[in-house]
Amino acid sequence: MKGIMKDFRHLSWGAALLSAALIFSPVFGARVLPAQSSRSAAAGAYSVLYSFQCEPDGANPAAGLVRDSAGNLYGTTYNGGVKSFGSVFKVTPNGTEALLYSFSTHIRDAENPALANLILDRKGNLYGTTPVGGLSDSGAVFKVTADGKDTLLDSFTANGDGNEPIGGLVADSAGNAYGTAAYGGSLGSGVVFKLSPAGVETVLYNFGSQGSGDGANPIGTMVRDSVGNLYGTTENGGALGFGTVFKLAPDGAETTLHSFAGFPNDGGFPGGTTLLRDPAGNLYGTTVYGGAYDDPTGFGYGVVFKVAPSGTESVLLNFNGRGNGGYPQDGLARDGSGNFYGTAEVGGSTSCVDNSSGCGVLFELNSNGKETVLYKFGESFSDGEDPVGGVIRDSAGNLYGTTYGGGDSGCGTVFKYTP
Repeated sequence: MKGIMKDFRHLSWGAALLSAALIFSPVFGARVLPAQSSRSAAAGAYSVLYSFQCEPDGANPAAGLVRDSAGNLYGTTYNGGVKSFGSVFKVTPNGTEALLYSFSTHIRDAENPALANLILDRKGNLYGTTPVGGLSDSGAVFKVTADGKDTLLDSFTANGDGNEPIGGLVADSAGNAYGTAAYGGSLGSGVVFKLSPAGVETVLYNFGSQGSGDGANPIGTMVRDSVGNLYGTTENGGALGFGTVFKLAPDGAETTLHSFAGFPNDGGFPGGTTLLRDPAGNLYGTTVYGGAYDDPTGFGYGVVFKVAPSGTESVLLNFNGRGNGGYPQDGLARDGSGNFYGTAEVGGSTSCVDNSSGCGVLFELNSNGKETVLYKFGESFSDGEDPVGGVIRDSAGNLYGTTYGGGDSGCGTVFKYTP
């Protein structure tokens, strides 16, 4: 199995398996750093809104962002914070940052939020998952209020209810949240779960239930349609072992829509991708590996894919690991014209200060399948490097995202790209 450690090469889940306790840390002091000078790229300009300063500030944001109606951005950092086990942060449109919450290392707190984007409710509460921490150190679902108070909503036990929830949550109109855990469940290959507003968890599906061709180890974020079907990916399993795209009906019936075949004709190991669904029911996402261009591991540099409601899959873009990027870790944003936007963790500029293969790219894929690299990370260390999370888009077409590394202190950035 390529595995989570391979897919997200910066993180070591085993090293992060530490205990944690619910300690409400004070909100970290707001700060604003001088904005980095914008650089033209393609037809737009890139700027760093905020550079993380390492502990006691946040460090190493691995997920993307969520944005409120006032333009404030919210996200998580895997490391840093007052207690050194990650944080939840807010960045205002002018680049002022505040830590809303710092995770602890005691057994009643979540710990080290990873690939899961936050979700935001109408009251300004934020919800997310962590792959470790909680009462049994098997991961947790948490809530952080606008004033920085944290509540542990669910602790996984690895005793049938799942273990290591790495992907994010999707909510319905009744306030139920749905997510996945990469491991655990009755067959050990991960689960889809539902969490009620009262904090009652129900396992909706155990991966491996359909035999050896079923998916295994879901680590991405699902999407939900208007009738309650859930769609997601598994990093492993499927007919050929390279992962799947699946559908889970409200009655618990699971269908494997597509089994990835890997290099050289298909994507492979869809990692932490957040699926995107269009009005016609087509699903879009990325795979970390696979595609037409071989990499040193023999698994390829990844693809952008489309899966039709019938299960027919198309590769829309093959990454080459060089100029056009490689190893995309998250999903896509889409505009009203059908253009897609995303990041890839490597590739881009050969002048990248830390990686001769490039420190990642921000890209656009138009509706005709043509890719444009909007920005190449790492040409200057302060620009940010290694974009692991995806991007979000506002009504003016601006793109916002994070980089795991780089920035003024090397602990990552929040960036904006203006078209």
